[in-house]
Amino acid sequence: MQDDPIPSITFLDGTEVPALGQGTWAMGEDAGHARAEIESLKAGIDLGMTLIDTAEMYGDGGAEEIVGQAISGRRDEVFIVSKVYPWNASLKGTIEACERSLERLRTDRIDLYLLHWRGNYPLAETVAAFETLKASGKIGAWGVSNFDTDDMEELLGVPDGANVAANQVLYNLSRRGIEFDLLPWCQSRKIPVMAYSPIEQGHILHNPELIRIAKAYQATPAQLALAFLLERDGVIVIPKTSNAERAAENRDCISLDITDDDWDALDAAFPPPTKKKPLEML
Repeated sequence: MQDDPIPSITFLDGTEVPALGQGTWAMGEDAGHARAEIESLKAGIDLGMTLIDTAEMYGDGGAEEIVGQAISGRRDEVFIVSKVYPWNASLKGTIEACERSLERLRTDRIDLYLLHWRGNYPLAETVAAFETLKASGKIGAWGVSNFDTDDMEELLGVPDGANVAANQVLYNLSRRGIEFDLLPWCQSRKIPVMAYSPIEQGHILHNPELIRIAKAYQATPAQLALAFLLERDGVIVIPKTSNAERAAENRDCISLDITDDDWDALDAAFPPPTKKKPLEML
């Protein structure tokens, strides 16, 4: 099954990344799990899931350290995404936070650096810091996370705000609110959306209809949930696992070919939004 290529997503600057990557939320919190976490990330890289998402928040920097170990000797194979806390997102604070992340990641550059969510610093100040980091080569591009449509509109209005490369938000079968306006807004501007918690931390996997349809394809509910997101244009999916076998299972979701009738059945089980909803966060 892993012979099927992972679809790619192209950023506005022409950079291509796999639409299926790897998350690291909750990694780096327990030294006893470090070896398994590192091996899982390495296995994912071997399978082509070379986009790895992390943040200074995850494990108080511990997840970045795990990533740094996992990519040792193969930095040029991977696309690293990390995030700055909103309370660090001043002009000076963003640059200092990036330096700390680079040290933990054991690299000289972060490919995509995100504002984790909106805080009290003006967007123009954070963007100025991002642009400074980009000019110095310490980041390749910058983006945001947990920004709703009005936040994105405001961002485009600040100097250099149109350079935003991506928006990472909560998106899965049970959290489809962004499909009403935010996702189409980003798609029309070719700004990729990164879907975090794509299986709702496992909570949706017991849904009877999801289980029924997955069984028809000899797939797991998680694979079907990932395949649903990968059907959407401009969406990057970043499931997290600390198990190398599960990483391979995630990779196999690429091979699923779901019929229109079964997509309709999923829509019935997990209805798309019919009106604007506030952006959800975890």
